[in-house]
Amino acid sequence: MLNDRLRREAAALLRTAERGRTPVRPLAELFAGIDAEDAYEIQLLNVRRRVAEDGARVTGHKVGLSSPVMQAMMGVDEPDYGHLLDSMELREDTPVRAAAYCAPRIEVEVGFVLGADLPGEGCTEADVLAATERVVPALELIDSRIAHWRIGIADTIADNASSAGYVIGRGRDPRELDLKGIEARLTDGGGALLAAGRSDAVLGDPATAVAWLARTVARFGVRLREGHLVLPGSCTRAVDVSPGRTYTAGFTGLGAVSLSFL
Repeated sequence: MLNDRLRREAAALLRTAERGRTPVRPLAELFAGIDAEDAYEIQLLNVRRRVAEDGARVTGHKVGLSSPVMQAMMGVDEPDYGHLLDSMELREDTPVRAAAYCAPRIEVEVGFVLGADLPGEGCTEADVLAATERVVPALELIDSRIAHWRIGIADTIADNASSAGYVIGRGRDPRELDLKGIEARLTDGGGALLAAGRSDAVLGDPATAVAWLARTVARFGVRLREGHLVLPGSCTRAVDVSPGRTYTAGFTGLGAVSLSFL
């Protein structure tokens, strides 16, 4: 584990890398002995700084590493999570500057907008469905402040689970849908298929990822609150972003959402 001084150094390094769009070497190469607990504390240091100094507001959380394949790749047996801030919210009608990020990619997700607080310890899928106001088509913009996406588990956790932005559509009541059987397709502006998948790629049921998150953050005294957005993990592989292109995620029974890049 790292001491407080080294955690602050790592947080400052990631913050500078993000602001200057200058990726850094993997944290394990720079801070010997860094572990997941260190990484979550580093993540929190930067989230708290954004809230205190930039006036940002926490609007939800995201789950990463929600597929068995990604967990095996990272050598872990559970997902990780990051924070969503209002400053990360993107709009379908406002193109995004790709150059504002280090190495942006997008992921296709079925998002959950909470209409009530979730319980913490013991939260179940039934609790998630009861508390969800609507599920929404979502695109998450991910980015890595680690050079060439050469990340380990400590890197992605410390780097706010590689999150950078999000856009959501209108959505529907989750009780009207088979949440395990939503087909998802990511296409470009010309209609070419870039990636495809299904919602049960996320831990078998995206509601399972939300329940896991509620239980996990409860250990740190955090609750998932009414109005929060939860992104439970991607239905498809991540796709590299190119300037001048539009990306549209379409979901059976749920609608679509798009994001354009300059």
